Amino acid sequence: MAVVRERRLPSLTLDLPGGNRTCLPLPPSIPTAPAAAAATTTSEQHRITDFEKLEVLGHGNGGTVYKARHRRTSALYALKLIQVADLTARRQATREVEILRSAADHPSIIRCHGVVSLASGDIAVLLDLMDAGSLESLLRRRGGAPLPEPALAEIARQALLGLSHLHNHQIAHRDIKPSNLLINAAGEIKIADFGVSKIVRRSLDPCVSYVGTCAYMSPERFDPVEHGGGYDGYAGDVWGLGLTVMEMGTGRFPLVPEGERANWAGLMWAICFGEPPTIPDSSDASPELRDFVARCLEREAGQRWTVAQLLGHPFVAGAEASESKRALTELLRFDSVTTDSRESGS
Repeated sequence: MAVVRERRLPSLTLDLPGGNRTCLPLPPSIPTAPAAAAATTTSEQHRITDFEKLEVLGHGNGGTVYKARHRRTSALYALKLIQVADLTARRQATREVEILRSAADHPSIIRCHGVVSLASGDIAVLLDLMDAGSLESLLRRRGGAPLPEPALAEIARQALLGLSHLHNHQIAHRDIKPSNLLINAAGEIKIADFGVSKIVRRSLDPCVSYVGTCAYMSPERFDPVEHGGGYDGYAGDVWGLGLTVMEMGTGRFPLVPEGERANWAGLMWAICFGEPPTIPDSSDASPELRDFVARCLEREAGQRWTVAQLLGHPFVAGAEASESKRALTELLRFDSVTTDSRESGS
């Protein structure tokens, strides 16, 4: 079996919802020496000293993301500092920036506002600030309460539009999961974190790689020999979206029994050999939602629906767009009020 032959998987991460994560402290301020202060992008004349780091927002592939404020304009951004320790890391960072610049002209893709090369060799990327966090953090704030279906349909629709844009530009994201789908108070969903994405330059360009988050990997990503003979990055994105929609619709990650801790071997077995994940019979999920998830989570990649097909699925296309958008924004408004009340102690 292919997965046995690839036991050394240094880039796999077991990143499950609700896991204990240690937030690293803010690193020391970037030196304001002339060399550092003069480091700018070729397109945007930003300097790292133009920004004040306010708080850590999260940790992505190869970097830490901060909420940052422009000192002169007071505009708020997400500032991703990508550590470039060696040539491989530099190539990955370069690829991420290339993808951001080539595919970010879409409302469902996080926008890159500029790139700063630091004197240390690291790279700072200036991105949209999504003030409601990620879908993962939204579900956590809700205490695992499932999202209502109209809001879930809007999330799926926007994510699919973003994936359609990426796939039309021959880009496979390869790490679709709740923490990489960001959201703002206006109800906009944006795909983020392209650290392990790949530009598929040829129609048969192999996309096999054990990078990303193993909890959301498709069966053929683990074992391409047994599941169709190869890895299709586009179909892998659909699998990740299916798991994400199912998780947001049920309130918990579907591949691990409730109350049990996940481990790499158990996840690999569940993905490759277990029954395809389905919404529990006890759930009041609609037939449309159940079928949408089933189409995303076909074990064989060739049988999985494409993004274009899923955009026409009744769960997405049959939903009233204005009602779904309103349901999502109302959910976020309630979430914001609840969070503010909790933080104020009232």
